[in-house]
Amino acid sequence: MLNFVYYPVSAVMWFWHQVFGLVLGPGSGVAWALSVVFLVLTLRLIMVRPVLSQMRSARKMRALQPHLAELKRKHGKDRQKLAAETQRLQKEHGVSPLGGCLPMLLQLPVFIGLLHVLRYFNRPGLTFEQNAAIPNYVFSPELVRSFLEARLFGAPLSAYVAMPQNLLDSFGGAAVERWHVYVVAVPLMLLAAIATHFTARWSVRQQQAGLAGNDNPQAAQMAGFMKYTPWIFPLGAIIGGLFFQFPIAILVYWLTNNGWTFAQQHLIGRKLDREAEEAPPIPLAVVAAREAAKARAPKPGQKPVTRPSAAARTPTKGVPEAGAQKVGAQKAGAQKAGAQKAGVQTSGSARSGAQKPGAGGSGARKRAGNRQPSRDSA
Repeated sequence: MLNFVYYPVSAVMWFWHQVFGLVLGPGSGVAWALSVVFLVLTLRLIMVRPVLSQMRSARKMRALQPHLAELKRKHGKDRQKLAAETQRLQKEHGVSPLGGCLPMLLQLPVFIGLLHVLRYFNRPGLTFEQNAAIPNYVFSPELVRSFLEARLFGAPLSAYVAMPQNLLDSFGGAAVERWHVYVVAVPLMLLAAIATHFTARWSVRQQQAGLAGNDNPQAAQMAGFMKYTPWIFPLGAIIGGLFFQFPIAILVYWLTNNGWTFAQQHLIGRKLDREAEEAPPIPLAVVAAREAAKARAPKPGQKPVTRPSAAARTPTKGVPEAGAQKVGAQKAGAQKAGAQKAGVQTSGSARSGAQKPGAGGSGARKRAGNRQPSRDSA
C-alpha cells in the first residue's frame, strides 16, 4: 500500500550501508546503525529550505499579532470579513499558516517507512532461515541475513524491549538475551527524551514570545498548555521504547532527528535574528494607512471617478457657484479693458513727445529768418 514510501526509505538506507560497509564491513552493527543515522541526515538536508521558510513564516506571524488583533477588533462581528482580511494580510507579508505543517508531513512517512522496513527484516512467525531467504524491498536476502546477524553492543538493531523471547531467539548468530536489549535501548531512550525536551523547550519559548501581549483567552489557554509540552513530548520516547514495538534502530532515528532539530533551531534562529535586525517590523500605523489607501482605490473593472479640485469646488462667498463663475468672467473682462486703455494712453503720450522737438526747431528757424535782414541792413 505504501510501497512508494518503503522503497525510497530502504534505498537510502541501502546506499549508506554500502558506503559504511566498505570501511567497517557489511556485517558490522555500527555500519547498519550509521546507515539509519545518515538516512535521517539525508532527509533533514532535503528539508532545510522548507524548515527555513517555515521558521520565517512563524516569525512573521508573531510580528503580525498586533495587526491581527486590530483586525479582530474591527471585524470581530463579521467572521467572513475577518477571515478575508486576515488571509489578505498574511498574503501581503508572505505568511503561510500551512507552512509549519510541511516539515512534519515530510518526516512522518519516513518514520512509518523506516519502522515498517525494520520490522520486515525479522517477520513475526518466521524462523531465522525463512526471514534470511526473503528480500526486504531493495535489500537482497544476503543483506537481510547480514542485518539479522549484526549486533550493536550485543543487541540486534530491530530488537525492542518488549519483544518476546522466541523472536529474540530467531535472530541467529550469537544468542540474544533481554538484558542485551536493555543495555542498548534504555540509554538511547533517555538520550532521545533529553533531546526532545530541549527541542520542545526552545519551540515553546519562541511561541510564547509570539503570544506575549495577546489578550485573547484562547491564546492564554494555549500558552498555559505549551508550558507542559517539554515534559510531555519526551515521554513518547520512553513509553514507546519500553512498552511499544520501537526497535533500537527507531530509537537511533529518534535521537538523531531531535539532535539535528536542536542544532538547526539555534543556527537558523541566529540567522533570522540578524534578518530581523536588518529589516524591523512594519509599524501598525503604516499597515493601517496601506489598508485605507486600498479601501479608497477603485475595484478591478470599476471606472475611476475624477474629482474636481478644491478651488473649483469652493464657491465665492455669498454667491452661488454659477454666479461666482460669471462674476469671475466679468472681472477678467474689466481687467482686459483696463489694460487696453492704459496701452492707448501710453502710445498717445509717446507721439506728442515726439512732435515737440519738431515744433521747437521750426520756431528757431523763424527767429533766425527775422534776424537776417537786420544784419543785411547794417
